[in-house]
Amino acid sequence: MDINGISAIVTGGGSGLGAATARLLAQRGAKVVVVDMQDDKGEAIAKETGGVFVHANVADTDEVIAAVEAAKEMAPLRGLVNAAGIGWATRTIGRDGEYSSAHDLDVYRKVIEVNLIGTFNCIRLAATAMSQNEPLDDNERGAIVNVTSVAAFDGQIGQAAYSSSKGGVVGMTLPVARDLSASGIRLNTIAPGLIDTPIYGEGEGSEAFKAKLGESVLFPRRLGRADEFASLAVELLGNSYMNAEVIRIDGGIRMPPK
Repeated sequence: MDINGISAIVTGGGSGLGAATARLLAQRGAKVVVVDMQDDKGEAIAKETGGVFVHANVADTDEVIAAVEAAKEMAPLRGLVNAAGIGWATRTIGRDGEYSSAHDLDVYRKVIEVNLIGTFNCIRLAATAMSQNEPLDDNERGAIVNVTSVAAFDGQIGQAAYSSSKGGVVGMTLPVARDLSASGIRLNTIAPGLIDTPIYGEGEGSEAFKAKLGESVLFPRRLGRADEFASLAVELLGNSYMNAEVIRIDGGIRMPPK
């Protein structure tokens, strides 16, 4: 599928993996809708890439529909990259044996709502619009890339909520790809490992911490770069024979328990 001339939605597009993907899509000729909850960052990336910004909670139906409609106004919506997500780290039970110190159930629900339900919400609404496109070669109408994490497979201590949400994204990949095949829409999922994004902070202390983390990577012994993720995401959108696959991009790392 030719990226040039399509419109594409990138959730979490205001920073990190999403921002890098939005930039590369724009370089390849796509009109990009940057979806984020952080208005300042989202607007900045939209301005930089010549796209538009839509403030949206990915789990909110009306807000996601607004993003889909904004994309359709620019060009046929044929691409979606679900990069929005949140993290959390809390052990399942506390050390004092009190029920009150067990993992907060509302926090667990929130992580599932954003990372899993939000991903599916964007899929179902964007794919509905894609299904009305004129078909391209092979009767293709669009492509979707989800973002999970190596935590879906190598979840560490304290990652019960995060790993559950990301494992759900892995689990939906094949059945949703099968559902969407009837409409000529492909779906793949990327599982990033340790990627250098703003989550690690800035400054000397941050750089030292990232260097230490990089030592645990098989090869190359460093954190991944957001542009390396973006390259894979755009390839999955454009390569019409890639479908229903989950791909790790992690330098060969297998996460230890902690």
